[in-house]
Amino acid sequence: MHEFTLISTLVAAFALALVFGLIAARLKVPPLIGYLLAGVAIGPATPGFVGDLELAAQLAEIGVMLLMFGVGLHFSLGDLLSVRRIALPGAVVQIGVATALGTGLALAWGWSLGAGLVLGLSLSCASTVVLLRALEARGILQSADGRIAVGWLVVEDLVCVLVLVLMPALATVGGGGEAAEQATGQSLWLTIGIMLAKVSAFIALMVLVGRRALPRLLWIVSGTGSRELFVLCVIAVALGVAYGSAALFGVSFALGAFFAGTVMRESAFAHRAAEESLPLRDAFSVLFFVSVGMLFDPAVIIEQPGKLAAVVVVIIVGKTLAAIGLVLALRYPLGTAMTVGASLAQIGEFSFILAGLGVALDLLPKDGQSLILAGALISIAANSLVFAAIPPIRRWLLEHSRLARELELRVHPTSALPDPVQISGQVVVVGYGRVGRRIVAELEANGIKYLVVEQQREKVEDLRTRGVVAVTGDAADPTVLVQAHVADAAMLVIATPDTLDIRRIAELSRRLNPGLEIVVRTHSEEEAELLRQEAIGTVFLGEHELADGMSRHVLARLAQGED
Repeated sequence: MHEFTLISTLVAAFALALVFGLIAARLKVPPLIGYLLAGVAIGPATPGFVGDLELAAQLAEIGVMLLMFGVGLHFSLGDLLSVRRIALPGAVVQIGVATALGTGLALAWGWSLGAGLVLGLSLSCASTVVLLRALEARGILQSADGRIAVGWLVVEDLVCVLVLVLMPALATVGGGGEAAEQATGQSLWLTIGIMLAKVSAFIALMVLVGRRALPRLLWIVSGTGSRELFVLCVIAVALGVAYGSAALFGVSFALGAFFAGTVMRESAFAHRAAEESLPLRDAFSVLFFVSVGMLFDPAVIIEQPGKLAAVVVVIIVGKTLAAIGLVLALRYPLGTAMTVGASLAQIGEFSFILAGLGVALDLLPKDGQSLILAGALISIAANSLVFAAIPPIRRWLLEHSRLARELELRVHPTSALPDPVQISGQVVVVGYGRVGRRIVAELEANGIKYLVVEQQREKVEDLRTRGVVAVTGDAADPTVLVQAHVADAAMLVIATPDTLDIRRIAELSRRLNPGLEIVVRTHSEEEAELLRQEAIGTVFLGEHELADGMSRHVLARLAQGED
């Protein structure tokens, strides 16, 4: 049966993932814990069938590529640049803090400085797959906090790519063996320069060429009318760009696929591409968790419980507190800080790669790799619990701590209108995404006064530089609505898709302005019907408006033909 290794590994992985996933769901815990246990069951550390670990890892890498491609389809380069002021310094400093904590542990255990640096760097790299699953499960992937977390991890991934390239050159300094000596064939600065040049060339190629070529390719393939060819095109682009970025530019598969998605987002078929690739993304992302479980050796829990506990504390507690402190230091509210902190309370794919290279260069002892893998499995399994703990902890802090309340409602220059600005009779637009931007453009074109409320303060700063009246904050907070002068507004347009926020915003706005006319958007017929029953305001459903617009066009054209 040796020739059927791929098939047997796939069958075992999917079948056991289904069984353990169902058990996990029945026990009211996230299914991914079941997927991890399925990997342990078919891994080399447990008796019975043993799957091919190398094949499973490669299949899992495909899942990571497809998942990152799907994320890129929902995140434009502008979205990433809008959070650069927090994601760039935050990620770099957080990596430094986590590396320092890991290095301190290693030195306390009597390891070399090089081993400590590899351990610390491995503990600093959060898993993109785990983060995206957590954000999607809570419906906050497209929120301001979700964008910050994703941008933060993109910066982390770029730093990890640079570290992977530089590690052989740094190995001799950190105490590497013969493998490190052989790998160090050129100067450190030359290595850094070449790496930065490659990454810059890849990004420039995607921005200048990819943004035109990839959407055009989708357009051509869609013209054939073949669904199979369209799906094939999406998968070929995702995997092809990911592989090409790694082979030609030294960029990771995940980052290459992510940038492919961001540039393909320019296509009118981006939404369809995301939907068509979703089943494959889900199936292969399950293999990622199974492959992590296969790497885990339960013996490390018995043999080194103290060291493992210290590693888990650094990942879940140390990184989380460091991220929360950094976000608060950058003057963001407490809720954002806690979301970002929970996002980073785990490690994943880059950690395994760093640990493997560290062992190959004789920098990291084999025990260190086992501790990293065990820490990854435990932190991934616990990450959903960390996210679930945010709301109750936040509520408790707000109830019992004056400092927490001040941090939650902290004042930023863009959270209030500039002193000279007094406005009334305006249209208040909540949300400056794709829908909000179009509404604002129409209001501006018709000379109607308006005010924008947006959670991303970078967007508000950009709007103010253009002379637009805008405030930053969550419109579900009454203080933000007061700053937006809702009491004096003529109309409120809620351009955000979150139904819970819509209800809260509408309720508070009506208290401030009982006669206020409210216009809201929604994505499903069920939500639209509920909002209409509750008399929230005038409800617009995207599909209905599209159908109405197309129908009006068809009828108008037919009427012209009859004339």
